[in-house]
Amino acid sequence: MNVVIDKFSGFCWGVVRTVRIAEDQLEQQQRSPVYVLGHIIHNPKETARLAEKGLETITVDDFPRLAGRGAKVIIRAHGEPPETYRKAWEHGIEIVDATCPVVTKLQERVRKFYDQGFQIIIFGKKDHAEVLGVRGVVSDNCVVIKSVEEALRLVDITKKSVLFSQTTMDRPTFLAVRDALKARVAELVVDTMEDIATEFHAKDTICGQVSGRESQLARFAAENDVVVFVAGRASSNGKVLYNVAHAANPRTYFIEDITELDPSWFDGVSNVGISGATSTPQWFMEEVAAAIRHMAAPVSA
Repeated sequence: MNVVIDKFSGFCWGVVRTVRIAEDQLEQQQRSPVYVLGHIIHNPKETARLAEKGLETITVDDFPRLAGRGAKVIIRAHGEPPETYRKAWEHGIEIVDATCPVVTKLQERVRKFYDQGFQIIIFGKKDHAEVLGVRGVVSDNCVVIKSVEEALRLVDITKKSVLFSQTTMDRPTFLAVRDALKARVAELVVDTMEDIATEFHAKDTICGQVSGRESQLARFAAENDVVVFVAGRASSNGKVLYNVAHAANPRTYFIEDITELDPSWFDGVSNVGISGATSTPQWFMEEVAAAIRHMAAPVSA
């Protein structure tokens, strides 16, 4: 049985940057703990690896106990709302900002339109860490939707509006939401028989490294008899990419841990592909590949 790892899978450059920042801080601090707000990435294996090196996961509620201790706290790739930075300053905590530059740019663009009086619409998951940061930029004065149906039900399109996206959402649904809202604006003009001066913009803020993987992953999945997709279950990007792979090959299985592998998946199979989310470490996909090869190895007499 041939087992191959998708060469385009694994950490995106934003996650690589964040992990390197954490490792640099751990090296500088030596035996002193380094703190990160929330799991540094949505992958339990990589989180555990860094925890063994001394990275401690905390929340904003832990700031008071760190006050006066010269603590450094890493802001992970997902970013944080402005209120987090203010609270850190109040408690004398040094922030090490590892926010992905793509997320930082999204926050800046949202703030710009908000300051110009636009209704902010976010295509994303309301309680996702990245979206919480974006919501904080506009003091939660925004509409968060994750489907065309929610957009048409919750958005007051008579207000001048701008649509953004969480950086790890799927582009086809974003485009469907955009087109549905555009159509609604056109309907309003026809219904009123006058120009109602409704202004609507759609800004595609989905990470290019995420969306660019979709067509390649579909090809990879179709080329293999079975695909094992490896990711943390909390990974938004992982869910999107798994669905892409599964659509191309129904024999695609999602796992977070090696113990979830089922030997029956590989019965009579010649080619197995392994892929993962942008938060899935290469070293763990290699461990999964080794485990699958072991399952297929002939048993010695």
